[in-house]
Amino acid sequence: MRLALGFLILLSALPVSTRAQSFKEYIIPTDDSHPFSIVTGPDGALWFTEHVGNRIGRITTAGAITEYPLATPHSGPWNIVVGPDGETLWFTQNGGLEVGEITTSGEITEYSVPLAPWDMAVGPDGALWYTERNNNRVARFDTSGRVTNQYVVPTPASAPNYIISGPEGDLWFSEQAAGKIAQLTVSGEFTEYPLPVPQSQPGSVAVGPDGNIYFTEHAGNKIGILTLAGAITEYRVPTPNSLPMVMEPGPDGAMWFTEFFGNKIGRMTVPVE
Repeated sequence: MRLALGFLILLSALPVSTRAQSFKEYIIPTDDSHPFSIVTGPDGALWFTEHVGNRIGRITTAGAITEYPLATPHSGPWNIVVGPDGETLWFTQNGGLEVGEITTSGEITEYSVPLAPWDMAVGPDGALWYTERNNNRVARFDTSGRVTNQYVVPTPASAPNYIISGPEGDLWFSEQAAGKIAQLTVSGEFTEYPLPVPQSQPGSVAVGPDGNIYFTEHAGNKIGILTLAGAITEYRVPTPNSLPMVMEPGPDGAMWFTEFFGNKIGRMTVPVE
């Protein structure tokens, strides 16, 4: 199991903003489900993976949760995205070489694939892109799993982690081991932004409604904001050692994220209050 990712539950010595924050958290029905990835679905609800619970979850902005179990035992659903057609959702299954598809009515199809993608996103070119943590690469592929391009990350052993399509036609991803946020063009050109503390272990990245890049910090228990000019601000999550995992903008204009060990879904207002 790939849970041994070097996630360190540490509190960094960085100063934390004293501005007030607005959070609300919702308990998932399945105990110790370890919620991981979250995305806004075509139906206006948020969809998330339950890595240990082996389920796909759906939560409305009012907090109503529905869970859909997977047929493959211990498949470890990991990352979830809205597919290229904008109608169904796709998710990686960390426990095996599988990719799953789920409709908004809860119908699930699982596909065997030759590669095990880590994190997945629909790129600005309409293709699917994924990170290869163990091989220090970012790859472009189609829904059948055919790799068309692979790009080596400039920093060795950086552990490329979460990836998204950015606001200006590029891809953005976190380098967990290197403590960086990186920008990638569809032609394979990289720009890397080091974080103040390399050991912060940046995780999920997402574009906020304000056009900035938001990211979780596993080791610092914080949410970070990176402007396109390179300025970084950080905010601590209220629940200690909750391991903020994956973040996504919600249809209500707020940022939503999973708390892996806190067993909660978090909500952060934008702009930060």
